[in-house]
Amino acid sequence: MTSLFQILMLLINVAFMIILVHIIMSWLINFGVLNLRQPVVAQIWYGINRLVEPVYAPIRRRLPAMGGLDLAPLIVILGLYVLEIVLRNNVSLFL
Repeated sequence: MTSLFQILMLLINVAFMIILVHIIMSWLINFGVLNLRQPVVAQIWYGINRLVEPVYAPIRRRLPAMGGLDLAPLIVILGLYVLEIVLRNNVSLFL
């Protein structure tokens, strides 16, 4: 059962990293540092978007309009941290 706990923690960390890469890439694209006309950048960007949009979409529908400010990644990161805390506090169930 310890393996199950470690796998769950790994999945949470991978999800966090994917969201962090998405946030950083969106900033770099908006500030003109990265260009979506470059094939590698476009492939990475669209691939990451396909991973995170199904998670962001329900959250964006429930959040009020913030005038261009997207809080969905912040909500997802907070949710991942909450899930990690719950798992770490109940690690004895996995032993």
